[in-house]
Amino acid sequence: MRRRTFVHTGIAAISGLLLSGCGDASQPVVGDGSNGDDDDGRQWMMPEEGSSHARTWMAFGAGARIWGRDLLPEVQRNLVTIATTIARFEPVSMLVRPAEIGLARSLIGAADVELIPAELDDLWMRDIGPVFVQGGGRTAGVDFNFNGWGEKQEYRRDAEVARFVTSRAGVETLRTDLVLEGGGIEVDGEGTAIITESCVLNDNRNPGWKKRDVEEELAALLGIEKVIWLPGIAGADITDGHTDFYARFAGPGVVVAGLDNDPESFDYDVTRRHLDILHSATDVHGRPLRVEVLEGPSTVREAFADDDFAAGYINFYVCNGAVIAAEFGDPETDPAARATLERLFPGREVVQIGIDGLAAGGGGIHCTTQQQPAA
Repeated sequence: MRRRTFVHTGIAAISGLLLSGCGDASQPVVGDGSNGDDDDGRQWMMPEEGSSHARTWMAFGAGARIWGRDLLPEVQRNLVTIATTIARFEPVSMLVRPAEIGLARSLIGAADVELIPAELDDLWMRDIGPVFVQGGGRTAGVDFNFNGWGEKQEYRRDAEVARFVTSRAGVETLRTDLVLEGGGIEVDGEGTAIITESCVLNDNRNPGWKKRDVEEELAALLGIEKVIWLPGIAGADITDGHTDFYARFAGPGVVVAGLDNDPESFDYDVTRRHLDILHSATDVHGRPLRVEVLEGPSTVREAFADDDFAAGYINFYVCNGAVIAAEFGDPETDPAARATLERLFPGREVVQIGIDGLAAGGGGIHCTTQQQPAA
C-alpha cells in the first residue's frame, strides 16, 4: 500500500511561491468554532460520497517534470480511463492546460467529458479542488488552502484550483485558516469524520493546531460533530498518510479499511493499529462501526511496479450508480475486492479498471476525483 514519496521536483526551487496557497487575509474566515453556521445562519454539511452527484471534477494535469517522460503517457491514459468510465454514470468536467486540450480530446475520443482550460501543477483533484458542502438549499465549496502537502511540491497553480472550480460551478467559496486536503478526510454525511493525525496535525500544514481546534473548525465548515482520529504516518509519503488510503465510509456506520500484509511496508503495523481503533470506535450517534477489511494484492503487474506502487483497493470512488475501483492483476484479491464492494454497495455497478501508471506514482482513483453534490 505504498504511496507517493517525495516527488522529482524540489520545493526549494520555488521558495518564492510558498505563500501562494495560504489563506488571503482579505478573505473572510468562515469557520469560527461556534455552532457550524456561516454568517447567514446556514448550517453547512459535507454530504457522503454515495449521495447523488451533479458531476465529478478531475484534472488532466500530469507533466513530465513530476512524472517523468517514461511514465507520463501511461498516467495520462489512466486519467482518461477514469474520466470516461465515470462519464458512463454522471457528468465529468476535467481541467486541462490550454496547450494540452487537443491531446486530452484525442485520448478521450467520443466520450462525453467536458474539457475546461486551466493552469495546473499536477493532477490530484481530490486534494487541490474544493470540498463541496450544502446547507439551506445552497451549495458551496471550501478552499482548504492547498500548500503542496506541506510544501513538498510546487503548488502555485494548484492553490488556485479550488476557487476556480467553485466559480465555474457557480457556487460560493468558503474560506478558512485550516490547511487540509480532500484526501485527508472521510465523512459519513451524518456528522462523523475519519481523519489522520499525521496529516492534519502536522506542523507543515497547521502549526500549533490541536485536535479540538480542528474539530471546531470542521464543525463550522463541514457539519462534523464526531471525529475518529487515526494516527497515520508522517513523512513516509508525500501526503503524510491520507485517510483515503486507510479507511473509507461505505455508508453511515459502515467503514471499509485497508490491511497491508507486506511486512516490509511502512503501512504494515499502522493498518493493524487503525483496525483496532475502528473496531472500538462509535459514530456520531453512538453506534459501533461495522468494519470491513480490504486486503491489498500480493502480486501486481510488473511494468510499472516499484517501491512507491500504491497497491491497495481502498482508494475507490463512488459515483452515481457505480463504484469505480482498481484492479492489479492479482487473480485472488482482485475478485475478492470486487465481491466485497458489490456487497457493501448494493444496487451499484462495481467497475474495476487498471491504473498502474497512477499507482506507480503512489496514487489512486479517488485521489484524482472530487464530487460535486446534486442540488
